Amino acid sequence: MRVSLFFCSCNCKFLFFFLLPSRNSHDEANSSSAVNHSEDESGNENRQKSVRRKKRPHEGSENVKRKSAKASRSSVSRAGGSRGKRRHVEAVTLFQVVTMGRSAMQVVIDDWIEAYVTDRDSSLLDLISFFIQCSGCKGVVTAEMCQSKEDSEIMSKMVEELDEVSGLQYKKFLAFPWILTVTWPMDTDNVEYPLIQSGPYGRWFHSEFCEFVSVLVAQCQHSVIFDSYMMNTLISLLTELSDSYVRAFRHTCTLAAVKLLSSLVNVALSLSVGIENSQKLHEVQKTKTRQKSTLQQERIQKKITELQEKRAEIESMMDIIFKGIFLKRYRDVLPEIRSICMEELGLWMKLYSSAFLTDSYLKYMGWMMHDKMPDVRLKCVLGLQGLYGDPPLLPKLDLFTNRFKDRMISMTLDKDNEVAVQTMKLLLLISKTCDVLSPKDYKQLLQFVYSSQRPLAAIAGELLFSRLLNTVAPASDTQDEINEEEAHKQQTSARLKALLQFYQESELHKHVVYLVDSLWDCGGALLKDWHTLTSILLQDSSSHSPGLTQAEQAVLVELLVASVRQAAEGPVLAGRSGAKKVMNAREKKIQIDDCTKLTGHLLVVLPKLLSKFSGSCDIVASLMKIPQHFLSECLEADNTQAVSGLTEEIGAVLDRHSGPPVLEAAARTFLSLCGAETACCSVARAARDSLVQRWVDQLTALLGDTLSLKGESQSFSADEEKTGEILATLKKLRAFHNCHDLLKWNVFELLSPLLSVESSEGEAPPEVLLEVLQCLCYCMLWSLNTSTETLTSREKAVTQRLQLRLFCERGNRCLSHSDHSVRQQAFLGVCDVLTAHSYQLQVWDPSSYGPLLYTPSPKLQRALLTFLCMHIFVGPDCENQSSVSENSEMERLEDLHKRRNLLAAFCKLIVHGVLETSMAAEVFMYYVKYYNDFGDIIKEMMYRTRQMDRIESARTLVLCLQQLIVRLKREQESGAGAHPGVQTFTCIKELARRFALTFGDLVKFRDCVVMIHRNGIEFVFQEFIQTPETPTPPYLSYLTILSEFSSKLLKPDKKAVFSYLQKHTAEHIIDLREECWQPLIYYRVSLLAVVEGEDAMSYVSSDRKLYLPNRSPLSRQKLEGSKYPCAFSPVDSKVSKVPKSSFSLSNQERTTDMDPFSVPMEPPAKRLNIEGSVLSTGHEADDDTVEVEL
Repeated sequence: MRVSLFFCSCNCKFLFFFLLPSRNSHDEANSSSAVNHSEDESGNENRQKSVRRKKRPHEGSENVKRKSAKASRSSVSRAGGSRGKRRHVEAVTLFQVVTMGRSAMQVVIDDWIEAYVTDRDSSLLDLISFFIQCSGCKGVVTAEMCQSKEDSEIMSKMVEELDEVSGLQYKKFLAFPWILTVTWPMDTDNVEYPLIQSGPYGRWFHSEFCEFVSVLVAQCQHSVIFDSYMMNTLISLLTELSDSYVRAFRHTCTLAAVKLLSSLVNVALSLSVGIENSQKLHEVQKTKTRQKSTLQQERIQKKITELQEKRAEIESMMDIIFKGIFLKRYRDVLPEIRSICMEELGLWMKLYSSAFLTDSYLKYMGWMMHDKMPDVRLKCVLGLQGLYGDPPLLPKLDLFTNRFKDRMISMTLDKDNEVAVQTMKLLLLISKTCDVLSPKDYKQLLQFVYSSQRPLAAIAGELLFSRLLNTVAPASDTQDEINEEEAHKQQTSARLKALLQFYQESELHKHVVYLVDSLWDCGGALLKDWHTLTSILLQDSSSHSPGLTQAEQAVLVELLVASVRQAAEGPVLAGRSGAKKVMNAREKKIQIDDCTKLTGHLLVVLPKLLSKFSGSCDIVASLMKIPQHFLSECLEADNTQAVSGLTEEIGAVLDRHSGPPVLEAAARTFLSLCGAETACCSVARAARDSLVQRWVDQLTALLGDTLSLKGESQSFSADEEKTGEILATLKKLRAFHNCHDLLKWNVFELLSPLLSVESSEGEAPPEVLLEVLQCLCYCMLWSLNTSTETLTSREKAVTQRLQLRLFCERGNRCLSHSDHSVRQQAFLGVCDVLTAHSYQLQVWDPSSYGPLLYTPSPKLQRALLTFLCMHIFVGPDCENQSSVSENSEMERLEDLHKRRNLLAAFCKLIVHGVLETSMAAEVFMYYVKYYNDFGDIIKEMMYRTRQMDRIESARTLVLCLQQLIVRLKREQESGAGAHPGVQTFTCIKELARRFALTFGDLVKFRDCVVMIHRNGIEFVFQEFIQTPETPTPPYLSYLTILSEFSSKLLKPDKKAVFSYLQKHTAEHIIDLREECWQPLIYYRVSLLAVVEGEDAMSYVSSDRKLYLPNRSPLSRQKLEGSKYPCAFSPVDSKVSKVPKSSFSLSNQERTTDMDPFSVPMEPPAKRLNIEGSVLSTGHEADDDTVEVEL
């Protein structure tokens, strides 16, 4: 954009315009052309390509008559270097200088100062135009000279108003010695001005604009800033524009004003330094007795007085800006302005504390910490961090700290994470420098080590470390008697005890990993001192130092395991966000070094720890997790003996304990040790195989004594002790089979006889059956997963399919077991095995042997579906039964989690093609009723099945709705009580509406929606024979359900569906006056109302004309002898398009010809009060056509 500024010097009046970019801007330089323009031709100079720092030559200069134009051209040439030599620039405005960098600013501002000394009025007008241009203003500014500031008539003319007729806004204000009038279009507040433009340009302009203000004051501080003319005019301008209701003026000028005050603070600081140096020099001269020193003292004293006067004048300017602009704008409605004010206030108090660091200024910080915008609160906290981080300023903050301490503590719970983090940093500074936080405050703040936000938790961990752990002194005072290592051990032990005490007092005994993660950045050296940690755990209580209690030992073991995990895996934790997920090269090297150290140390010490704590199930379960983090490269041949000792201790622990945590930890540990191909891993594999072989031999012997043959089935008979041994061995096999391939031990043949018991008298206990089902499920999953390696012949493939069939049959039998957990495990096992079998068939290579096809029997499919309906979609009565217990909420959530897993397993069968898609109808019908519990699972299955086959998925939705209607009809006819599988008509309609919402893309799902309508029409009218006893189809109400899908039809498809509906209603006598036909009316209206918002009555009235189509003689006789006098039967009707104007009747015609009742657009739940004739008296149509407005 080119900005042409014109000055008319007449009777001390100056007039300059901001004109639009125009080829004939010289000819059209008038006020009307300056304001009557479009937004597309915006005069905002910042939107143009001048940002690239290449200035175009202007036809008209900013001030043609100024003598300083030549100086400006020379300045730009000097700033631009060789570029200034290549191009000839006639004039550069101050606004254009912003885009040219700091070097150009200094040169041009120096030239502006020279021009100001020569002609200060013209130069000030240039500066005024600069600030108005930076506001993005594209209007006209008029300047008039004012002789007196105290003229009352002048102040009465200071207005800001808008003229809606001309579309202009006016602001007239006093910037002594001028009265400025700014005229701009009304839409200025809706245009992006430079400060708020998105992208890097907005941020760049912000910094350059602030730099311009600071450079202006810095270059003027030794000359014109003290002439009582420039600063007064500038402050008056910024004060008036910052008070405007136009956002652009208010925002830009407030930023300029506070930056101006910050620059004045720097000037005042430099003056204070000069005064201090002069006073020191004056004191030195006092010690001298020569006559020259007296003269020098007088000169120095005079200089001190001048500097003090200048500083007083600067402070007066700062006070005017603060009271005239800051006090009005710090609570501005625009949050950006409030943030600017708070940011600069913190800077003023830090830099010029003698004037600003008082309670009268600090109160604004405290008040704005309650601001509703996070950015404003953040600026306050950041400003206070700078104050509390400067020790000399702390005495002046005592009253503020006591007054707003509670607010700062409460801000750690701020909804904005950054505000909470910075507030915690502020409180950490306060805790290090001031003793104002009480023990209650510390207790509240230290709990943030368990926060879900890692940055906040890390700062709280630093507070904990500095408060409790870093201040603990060594336990012994006899430093001469102990060496340095022992002193370090005692100090570490004291810190660990303090940490254990804090953890136990917090009563959050399942969050050790979060505590370690919070302390890792500041106390990593303490937590990674594994040698001291293990030595404390291994020391006896009989030694000279007091030992740990059993609870403290358990917590210390948890800390040890958590520190090992943190060193091996990093700070990524479930449920905690904000951690750095990608490590750099230095962090990776530190991680490898830590893993090497912990592997070398704990591989030797861990067997001793397992041996000492072998009696505690929880402690050994935690200790056995440590080898999972060992570095496999360290498990070389030199460590074979250590690995052997570790596996022996694990085996000894497994002989004593059979709890799930111990077994799972041992199985995963062996999986980690057996993973790599090293000498130590072969030792671990041998130890694992020895354990499994021993368990299989024990179980074979036990089952040989327990199972007996009665007739053709097995019978289980064992006492309680033997049953316990069988159960413990089964648990071990099940835990290891979950992680390891145990197929070579033939566990399936060993355990399958336990499921062959048919009578309830000789069957195994439910606990045994539960473990057997899980073991057999793992056997089948491993067999299917390793099919490519194990199935080397057809005989093996046949054997695998026989095992699969046997497992499914036995699982089907267990679905009707009396124990609920057995039923659930059988259902889950069968679903998982069938899903895995389907997946293996998809990835099987036909060139080699693979699993043979197995299809579940119809009996098994029905059993799975029955279990689904009876045990997953349970009614409210079943849910209320669990509310009697004490932990009802936890039990309900746990039960819901199990049912979600069961439903997901069944849905996988449909998605993977094991079951027909039509079986999903039983699941879809509960989509709305159980939306909160299973809505996400059902919706995902709907999406997956639609990806497989859109038409088949749509048919399933139709089948679901039709089944619900049929069940509802049967229940109404039988009059029986409510059945869990029956839903009300309103629920079915809502379900159809939800189904319709899933068809978003009308073109993509066009065939699906048409199929739904055709299927629904056939469902209602097909095989229906009209008799006097049954005048309407039994499922006619389904048309109301079907109308929910009408909005998803395209206009051509609506016409086709309507024709299809007429075809099926042709042979039936339909009386639209009867309430029983209301669903048909409702459905027809939904098909005919192709334009949203049209009057539905036009369609209904046209449909209700008496129409006697060509019929067979039998049909005519039937119609003439019918008791329904006003019949409607549109057979073979032709839909004709009628011009819309032919239906635009006058009010009188509408009164006489319109149907006397209206058709409701909601479902027909209310009875229609039909009075008068339902026939239209308009022009009769031909015998073969029906007039329909589309």
